[in-house]
Amino acid sequence: MARRFPLAGLLRLRHAEQDHAAAALAAANDRVRDAADARIAARRNLADSEETRPVTDAATLSALAAARASTRGMLEELDAVARSRRTEADAAQAAYNSARRAALGLEKLEGQHDREQAAQDLRTEQDALDEIAARRRTEGGAR
Repeated sequence: MARRFPLAGLLRLRHAEQDHAAAALAAANDRVRDAADARIAARRNLADSEETRPVTDAATLSALAAARASTRGMLEELDAVARSRRTEADAAQAAYNSARRAALGLEKLEGQHDREQAAQDLRTEQDALDEIAARRRTEGGAR
């Protein structure tokens, strides 16, 4: 009878850690995409505001300059958020890679264990067959 892989519980734990890390990585990548989308929308807003408003007096020019400065400030903040989220996504990728490596190492051990167990089972079966054959020869030959 095949022995169960002695580290099966640890392997299940490693798979759970890998799944958790994969979910964290997916969430981090979603946040990176959201930040990039917000940056693109803000840049479009800035570009649109530059093209559509005719400047007719000093008050309009002052308001337009304030809006552009505000939008540029918002773009700087969005750039900082994007960098922060990219750093988080890189950390999540590293955590996933680490969890995957740990699981792969145990999966390889499990495969080796399965192969060794199958070879042991074959040796045991062959020993039993050899014993039966030897017993038949000593008890009077084949029937």
